Amino acid sequence: MQIDWREYESGEFYDELISSPGHPRKVSRNLAKYLASLSSEDIAARKHSAELAIKTMGISFTVYSEAGNIDRAWPFDIIPRVISQKEWKKTERGLTQRLAALNCFIDDIYNEQKIIKDKVLPAELLADSVNFRPECVGMKPAFGVWAHICGSDLIRDNDGSFYVLEDNLRVPSGVSYMMENRKVTKRVFPELFENHNILPVTEYPNQLFDTLAAISPRPLEFPEVVVLTPGIYNSAYFEHSYLAQQMGVELVEGSDLVVEDDHVFMRTINGLSRVDVIYRRIDDLFLDPEAFNPDSALGVPGLMRAWLKGNVAIANAPGAGVADDKVIYTFVPAMIKYYLGEEPILPNVPSYLCIDKKQRDHVLENLDKLVVKPANESGGYGMLIGPQSTKKEREEFAARIKASPRNYMAQPLIALSTNPIIDSKNAEPRHVDLRPFVLQGRTSSVTAGGLTRVAMRKGSYVVNSSQGGGSQDTWIVAEEDK
Repeated sequence: MQIDWREYESGEFYDELISSPGHPRKVSRNLAKYLASLSSEDIAARKHSAELAIKTMGISFTVYSEAGNIDRAWPFDIIPRVISQKEWKKTERGLTQRLAALNCFIDDIYNEQKIIKDKVLPAELLADSVNFRPECVGMKPAFGVWAHICGSDLIRDNDGSFYVLEDNLRVPSGVSYMMENRKVTKRVFPELFENHNILPVTEYPNQLFDTLAAISPRPLEFPEVVVLTPGIYNSAYFEHSYLAQQMGVELVEGSDLVVEDDHVFMRTINGLSRVDVIYRRIDDLFLDPEAFNPDSALGVPGLMRAWLKGNVAIANAPGAGVADDKVIYTFVPAMIKYYLGEEPILPNVPSYLCIDKKQRDHVLENLDKLVVKPANESGGYGMLIGPQSTKKEREEFAARIKASPRNYMAQPLIALSTNPIIDSKNAEPRHVDLRPFVLQGRTSSVTAGGLTRVAMRKGSYVVNSSQGGGSQDTWIVAEEDK
């Protein structure tokens, strides 16, 4: 059975591909027409080709379970998500603006704290922040940048506009899957890339390397950059090794590095080699057992000392997670106005802070209608989706909120946009979000699109791969493709 877009209905939700049954959006017309021309046998063959490519290329992620760590093939759907270049240019500007303001905020928080003195941010929010690192106070990293790599999660509501759902500034992951999705799609639909002017994503590793090299404390043309991984059992290990390989740099674990005379060195067969820049994929508290968790076997003793003395650069910088907080997130529009003197280009999702009694009372009275999130969890864990919750779950969350109001915020359940997936040979709508990746250093750049994550289960809003979600290739299509 062929795909018939007249029978495709996304209901009340904004659909990325189809504006109404039988009517593709202007930027998606060529794709929709092509997909409708394929027989069910063709579609099944393309799906099989994608699955085979993912296995052959070794694209996997790790799921933690009681039975142990399980490597799984990356879940992928063959229908791309299409966004016009004109719309994306505005989104790019908004993402660049947002990260610039966040970096101003982090630098301010560890130095003058003007935003608190001027009462733009309540002092108690910082006092109770689990990601504020007193060890970083007074540090001045190159270019004033603490978060060099940011993955901001975007969603589209019924009005078709992008909203920022959250910012990921500690160790944002997913960019390798964005790049591999493109490779798989090119294998499955090579002919589509001849007929569409799709912006490339292949330059990201070079841009990442340039961003990292620019913060080297030594003015070398090719400084020694390494990717620091917790090891093969980490859920994002595929990405760590992928990025190291793509950038042509060493992938190291904590035991491969040593600090001597407040400088960092890598152990090699030829002896110690000085390291200039560390792209760390380890959380703050495990980076240095001398400064943080003394039981950590993942980090490097003395690393913080070397960084604070300016002898090694670390990206993202320790302490950057102070802005990776879903309560601090609600103040980003105010940060943009405060630090940049500009109006925010990309809006936040409307939010309620449980630390504020009036807003907390509203949340507690409307738990069945809201999404409640803990301030510092990630991966979709620890949150309550009110409209899909039980009375018992709501009662448990009410108790948690009352016990620790600083740790919770709430948002309305956004009517996430949909994109078609191939399910049993038919196209069916599923909810999606988008994680673009923003780099900031000497200069700034934004990926052409990002990682589109898709809720593979019908009706589900959970897009995380660890909880049954999948992904699709994201196309930014140039205007002449109309």
